[in-house]
Amino acid sequence: MTTTLEHGYQPIQSYDMEGPEETPHEIQVVPEGSKSRWNHIEDLDSFFTRMYQYHQRNGIVCIALNEIFQLGQFAFIVLLTTYLAHCVDYPVLFKNKILPNNTKVELSDVFLPLDECTDQISGFFWLLILLAFTFWCIMTLRTLLHLGQQWEMKHFYASALKITDDELQNLTWHQVQQKVREVQKEHEMCIHKPDLSELDIYHRILRFKNYKIAMVNKSLLPVKLQVPFVGEVIFMTQGLKFNLDILLFYGPWAPFENNWHLKEDYKKVAKRKDLAETLSRSILYAGIINLMLCPMILLWQVLHTFFSYAEAIKRDPSSLGMRSWSYYGRLYFRHFNELDHELHARLTRAYRPAAKYMDSFVSPLGTIIAQNLAFVVGSIGAVILALSAYDQDVLLVDHVLTILSICGLVYATCRSMIPDQNMVWCPETLLTKVLAHVHYQPDNWRGQAHTHNVRQEFAQLFQLRAVSLLEEMLSPILTPYVLCFHLRHKALDIVDFFRNFTVEVVGVGDVCSFAQMDVRKHGNATWQTSVHSGDEPLPSDANQYTQAEDGKTELSLVHFTLTNPMWQPPADADKFVQTFRQQALKDAAAGTVAGQMNNPLFASINSVSSLGTGYSTIFSSIRVGPQAQQLFRSEMMGGPASMSGYLPAEKPSKLRGCINRSEGPLEGSDRGLLFSLTQGNSSLGNSMMIPETRTDMQNSEFATADMCLTTLCLHEMHQRQVRRRVGNILETSNRSMWQRPHQDMPGISELPDEQRSAERLPLLKPRTNPFISDATDNS
Repeated sequence: MTTTLEHGYQPIQSYDMEGPEETPHEIQVVPEGSKSRWNHIEDLDSFFTRMYQYHQRNGIVCIALNEIFQLGQFAFIVLLTTYLAHCVDYPVLFKNKILPNNTKVELSDVFLPLDECTDQISGFFWLLILLAFTFWCIMTLRTLLHLGQQWEMKHFYASALKITDDELQNLTWHQVQQKVREVQKEHEMCIHKPDLSELDIYHRILRFKNYKIAMVNKSLLPVKLQVPFVGEVIFMTQGLKFNLDILLFYGPWAPFENNWHLKEDYKKVAKRKDLAETLSRSILYAGIINLMLCPMILLWQVLHTFFSYAEAIKRDPSSLGMRSWSYYGRLYFRHFNELDHELHARLTRAYRPAAKYMDSFVSPLGTIIAQNLAFVVGSIGAVILALSAYDQDVLLVDHVLTILSICGLVYATCRSMIPDQNMVWCPETLLTKVLAHVHYQPDNWRGQAHTHNVRQEFAQLFQLRAVSLLEEMLSPILTPYVLCFHLRHKALDIVDFFRNFTVEVVGVGDVCSFAQMDVRKHGNATWQTSVHSGDEPLPSDANQYTQAEDGKTELSLVHFTLTNPMWQPPADADKFVQTFRQQALKDAAAGTVAGQMNNPLFASINSVSSLGTGYSTIFSSIRVGPQAQQLFRSEMMGGPASMSGYLPAEKPSKLRGCINRSEGPLEGSDRGLLFSLTQGNSSLGNSMMIPETRTDMQNSEFATADMCLTTLCLHEMHQRQVRRRVGNILETSNRSMWQRPHQDMPGISELPDEQRSAERLPLLKPRTNPFISDATDNS
């Protein structure tokens, strides 16, 4: 991806600024007497990030306990490992050494005295202990600094926001964010602009994460490795993530000068090659350092994994067969400007259909092997249990308990690999249910959910726990290789990416331009629609290099609008959302039985209704056919369903416990598609349709159903737009072919078969699949 945009680096005005336009150099002067403790906070990124973490982690007590226990856990693992390696007399423990007078073995016989124990520790091991102690001291200082910052945050919540720690679990992030916006007017934490919008706050919390999401979306990250007998593997572990954060964002040689400002050299086209060489050299040095520290990091990974999972695996061996979203999957599925708790909520809802989808694939060969192996180990275990029931001395024979434990472990693992013959799943339906919650999938998955290739690609996003643990343990070995031999060669692309996709926003600083959710600059024409069939989609300045893939810009914009209904988007973004909603209402108005086969709205409603009873109840009162025609006309005339309106006045609602991780406001949003389709249906007697009568739980379900419907409807409209474009291309090609002069064009029947096909079907460039490596990516 060496395409270089030659346009200059331009500062832009914040979307949400009202009143006279300000330049980046205009600073509001605060009267001396009105200054407060929270006035003019220099590093608002760190401040807002700590504020968000303080809310999500339930206050100072929980944060302090978690930090202290992490320090204790590290010290415990080091001390326990040292003690087990040098202070235990294993010959006595295993009865390979006979005690005097054949006395009974006691704990005091097994554990060596402290002086004898220390004498057995080698010099190399003392060096490891010294390094571990040094690292623990650094962690302690960092924890003390962090706790001091969180103590300051406690005072901010109490004095400025008027929120105590006991109230945190009963307040959503949306409510805290609204209080912060009000406090900005009084304390002026940011002096560059009088008001802070929701997008400003999100930009500061997610500045670097938005860059990583965009890099994954444009296939700049992650690294893809070719593994013998396995194929292509996407490598993205916590160790590699840590190195990327240091190299690209937080380190002294990173492109960013501080948390909010990209170095000036990275904004100049003329210095791109010099910067690429510097970044490549930094990546090389990082790889060498990782290689030098590899033995210690690998030892720590093995020990930490063993102490964390050994007991759980012994108790339930099938837990290794459970799945979790990979780190790459979390980046691939994440919207621009989506906080951690919002992403976690979506992926949690998608877990069950995703697990069912993966379980729907049965390996006949694996099933046969698992059945027979389970029979063998089960028989051995049954014989040992039968003999021990006859005479318990059987269990005293050396290694009998070990054999019994291994047999139980292997049997449980094999049983988890044998599918239930009575369960029948439809892969396409299950993958659609997953899509309703995760919101993203490559176009080539559509209609191919039953194939092995799609399953393998989805497995990269939804990994087995055993695979995830193996990758993390091998990460210290593979990370130096990835840094030195793969990531270094992308240094020029990374430099170009930061220059081409960084904009300066007044009052915020340098942000990723994709995070602005600008459908004109980074939108995809195939993800945009028009109300009238003859209309063209919204005008777009994007090309193949600048557009976001998989509808990331459009879906991120809709998601942010639903979770932040008070946010006022710019004109192009507002027009896109209004046009999409008008098109959906038009489809609802044309919802006759004969027209439902190719109707994106009805296809989406049918899919979402199958997610569960709660969803089918919500969609039972949607206005369709002639009932929706009046609603569509009202929307087109700028009636009460206009997208530019605000939420009604906030009504008091009963707060339930532990709602601090809820998405968006408790009261829901009137800016969604589902609200438009169901408004005015109170006569049908469904309380879910009336915002004033919905409980907090129903509001949450309604908002979730709204986003699911919007996601699937956008995907259906995207497919319709793609089909329409292909049809137009074919029609234009055929028309031009038949309009050629007769003497210059031989008869179609006279052409060879392959030439005849080429004349009728011009080649179409396939869209980018993030799971398939393309040798032309760098062209």
